[in-house]
Amino acid sequence: MRRQEGPSRRSRCPLNASLEVFGDSWSLMIVRDLMLRGARTFNEFLDGGEGIATNILTNRLQRLAAEGILIKARSTADHRKYLYRLTEKGIDLAPVLAEMIVWGARYEDTDAPPAVIREMELHPEEFLSQVRKQWKNRRSEPGG
Repeated sequence: MRRQEGPSRRSRCPLNASLEVFGDSWSLMIVRDLMLRGARTFNEFLDGGEGIATNILTNRLQRLAAEGILIKARSTADHRKYLYRLTEKGIDLAPVLAEMIVWGARYEDTDAPPAVIREMELHPEEFLSQVRKQWKNRRSEPGG
């Protein structure tokens, strides 16, 4: 496993390192929107449904890019826009997000479609394979 040089951490505990990278809810919502909802632009993240403030969104996008979770690139179709996409490091969060989604749906009243949750729970490898396939397709899109 490759260890990435990065900012110094509070401790050498792997859980602490993970939480310092993506541990706040806004960062995870951005990763979710990139991974599962196909969001790619600043405005698409703003429309995610949780009501993130523009300054918080800007900060989290910058932090996730600095941590190597996502990449920001200028759109080839509209040079005024930037597009965001997950890196391999970011897509490796898919199993973590899937488990958190299943857990949340199991113990909380959510709007998650029961069929999707059931699929994530009963066939996690197939679900994760589909996420990876979509990610690879997005990497090859123009401007992506």
